Amino acid sequence: MTRRVWLVAGLAAVTLVAGWVLLVGLPRWYGRSAAKVSAAAPQSAPVVAGRKIKARLFYVSEDGTRLTGVERDVAFGEGTVEQARRVIEAQIAPAAEPLVSAVPPGTMLRALFVTERGEAFVDFSRELTTGHSGGSMNELLTVYAIVNALTANLPAVTSVQLLVDGKQVETLAGHVDLRRPLAKNLAWVQ
Repeated sequence: MTRRVWLVAGLAAVTLVAGWVLLVGLPRWYGRSAAKVSAAAPQSAPVVAGRKIKARLFYVSEDGTRLTGVERDVAFGEGTVEQARRVIEAQIAPAAEPLVSAVPPGTMLRALFVTERGEAFVDFSRELTTGHSGGSMNELLTVYAIVNALTANLPAVTSVQLLVDGKQVETLAGHVDLRRPLAKNLAWVQ
């Protein structure tokens, strides 16, 4: 009977330690607190009817070598994560003439979350890579249209990590290193 009690006690101790490591230890080691990471579900929260904010979105300039910032009305989202979702949804939506989107058509937002350090992780559908036209300039414009849309409009977002189909990607089309979060870079904006 004593051996059985020790076995149960040992299993309970191992379970507690494993639970602590998964829920507290790992997030701390990776710089994110599980309690403070804000995650957005794949489904959007309801939009407050009529409530909008002004946001600066980025489109390809006429000469195709820079981004142009355009102020647009974007649906209001409660909190940083929901507002980030609204900004990205507006940024990847088809552009009205004469504007040209830097984001490939058909690209969808899958998920988005923001860490307590202000790093936004934005997960897109595979069309972001498979529909990309290629070329280093086009890739730079795509990446910084997305990065700048979040960092220029939301002070709580300091950098953006692009993901595709839930996975980290090295690049969209072979030119821009996407293995880490990228900070705002308005050098590409005219």
